[in-house]
Amino acid sequence: MRRLIWLFVGAAIASGTVAAQERKPPADSEELSLPGCAKGRTFIVSEGPEHEPRQVVVAPGRRFRLEGPKDVLDDIKRREGQLIEVTGLVRKSQVAGPGGIPIAGGRVRIGGPMPRSPMADPARDPAYNQAIMDVSSWRLLNGSCTRR
Repeated sequence: MRRLIWLFVGAAIASGTVAAQERKPPADSEELSLPGCAKGRTFIVSEGPEHEPRQVVVAPGRRFRLEGPKDVLDDIKRREGQLIEVTGLVRKSQVAGPGGIPIAGGRVRIGGPMPRSPMADPARDPAYNQAIMDVSSWRLLNGSCTRR
């Protein structure tokens, strides 16, 4: 009977330690797991395998700039050309759509975000619409990347 009690106490302590290690994301961010392909530090979202459930709907073709621990980023860089899933924190404001009210068939938005620099043309700047993902982990998926 004593062994059973000690076993129960040990399991309770171990589960409390695991729960304490899992951190809640900040209020302005959310943790996403996205399938796609990496090229350098740029991650392009693609359709994942059909048997994989999708957590959040992010349009395929959306780009993220990856940041995080160097060893994780180096592992991802070695997997260029392979379909992977990255997990990390992204600010909610960067995941949300462009905002504003679409008119003229969606070509014009009223009240959406404006480019910060009048000298830069956002249509020509590849990093203008890249959200930043702070990567914590990744995993390999079945499939390969198509060229974009």
